[in-house]
Parts: sequence; structure tokens; C-alpha cells
Amino acid sequence: MFRLDTKLAKIRAGNYAKGDFIIADAKDGDMSNPIPATGPVRDADGAFVRHRTRAEFLDVITEIVRQDQLDIMLVSPSNLELLTEAGAFKGSAVKPAFRANDTSDIWGARPNGYGKLGPSRPFRTPVLKDIATAGLSDLGLYSITFVNDLDADLRSLEAFNDFREDAVANGITYFLEVFNPNIDAGIPKEAVGQFVNDNLARCLSGVLKAKRPQFLKYPYNGPAALEELVAYDPQLVVGVLGGGAGTHRDTFELLYQAEKYGARVALFGRKINLAESQVDIVDHMRRVADGEMMPLEAVRSYQATLKVKGIAPIRSLDEDSEITEAVLREAASA
Repeated sequence: MFRLDTKLAKIRAGNYAKGDFIIADAKDGDMSNPIPATGPVRDADGAFVRHRTRAEFLDVITEIVRQDQLDIMLVSPSNLELLTEAGAFKGSAVKPAFRANDTSDIWGARPNGYGKLGPSRPFRTPVLKDIATAGLSDLGLYSITFVNDLDADLRSLEAFNDFREDAVANGITYFLEVFNPNIDAGIPKEAVGQFVNDNLARCLSGVLKAKRPQFLKYPYNGPAALEELVAYDPQLVVGVLGGGAGTHRDTFELLYQAEKYGARVALFGRKINLAESQVDIVDHMRRVADGEMMPLEAVRSYQATLKVKGIAPIRSLDEDSEITEAVLREAASA
């Protein structure tokens, strides 16, 4: 049994305790902006040299899986195939998962990507039947973005309906990712959390248990929006997504606030992938999520670990101790 299954069972039964928080590494960026998504290779001074190759990226993923502190490793189907063939998950308690769709708002080709060119459009590269037949994983991530446009949101909902039928037919379960609008949706900033909450809850209201998501991957729009969604339906296991890289204080602060206000899962991509030492950032994330460290304490400990290992930090300790994301700063100062 994967560690994820044990934790989800405890959470759903109302028996959540410190140590049961679920952490996922979202290494599926190659389905968005593939070459930069592998992460940077840096010189001895910490300066960018080049992007990792795909082979180097897979080596990093394997190292983090074998560290055995994560609960989920999310990757693209093509990388999951290679990792499985190489035995990366053999005997591991880390659950392999795959990105099951790639909507237009995540298409990140350089220099600017497609994300702001129009409402999110549904699209799926992965073929669930192929993934199931190959026995790669039975857990996928499905993403949807509501933009307050009737036609666009209807297309997205119809595609979500089709996905659920396909998933059941192929023995695939899923977790649901919901983004904030990728365009100006004409919604006041302070109401975005309510807009996302209502659309998320509504799109699942007609769905029976067998076709509902295992948990959610959801933007952190502040304590009030998160607490509202968590209180609305205790059967929805709510997780937060990591967003931009930010400082390491942002990373630890988001984990701390998410757990404090009711989230039980965190799925971080760039916040891990751009760190100087990915295994050490994961280790400190685990400590914060489990209540062993406070965010600022974790920043200092992480930077001290880099010093011991002779790894140049990207930022000074003072810079890295700053909260740069407005939603986190507002909650931390409240």
C-alpha cells in the first residue's frame, strides 16, 4: 500500500493528525514548458549555466523518490514510462501519478506562452487506455480553469464529463486541479476565491462517489476562501498548489498556512524544482507540514544545510526570509 492511501483513509475518517499531511512533487512541467521545466544547472557561485537535460531531470526525480519523504510524484506519462522501466518506483511508498490533460492555459512555450491569449481551452494529449494497458499508474491529475465565460466554461465542463467516463472505463482515479481564471474574468480580486469555490463545488454536485476526485489541487486565495471550501464538504480533501517559485520563506509559509486553515495536501512544482537542493527543500517542507518547524526557522535551517554542503544559495538569508507573495503576507500579518 502506498503512503498516500493510508493518509487519505485517515483524513476521510476524520482522524487527521500531524504527520498525515500529504506532499506531492509536481514534476509534470514538461507538459507545459518542457525544456525550462527541467530546472537549472548552476555553477559553484549559484549562477544559471543551462537547463537540465531530460536524462538529468529523470535522475533528480529518481533521487527524490528514493529519499522517501514525499507521498506523490506527479510526472508526464512519457516520463513515467521511462521511470517505471528504470525501476524508479520499485518497492517505493511514493505513489506515481501522471498529468492526464494539458489545457491551453498551461502551454508555456517561450518567450511568453499561450496562457493569457484567451480563455482556457480543453485538450488531452495522454491516452488513458494506453497508460492503463502499460500499467504505469491508476492516478491522474485532471485540470480545469473557469473564466466566467459561458461558452468557454461549458466547453471545459463537457470535456471534464468526457474525461470522467474515460477514466472509469480504464480503471483510472484522479485528483482535480482548479486554477484561478487565466484571463481577466471581470471579477473583483477579493471575490476570486468565492468564484473558484462555487464553480468547483458546483461542477462536482452532480457527480456520484465513483467518479469524484480523490482530492483537490487548488489555488491558495487566502484563509477565508480555503476555510470556506473545507467547511462546506468534509469529504472533499483539499490541497493547495504551489504557484510561482518565490522565496523559500514563501514555500514554507504556504505549507504552514495551508495546513493551519484546513488543507491536507500540498502539490509544489517550481518551489521544489528551482531550489538549490531539492532533497533538502523537501526535507524541510516535511518538517514544516508535520509541525516540527515554523516557516522562518525552516528557512534558516535550510540555508545552514546549504552552507554545510558547500552549495551556493540563490538569495541571501535576509532576502530568503522575506514573504513576497501578497496573499501569504496578508495572512501572516493578520
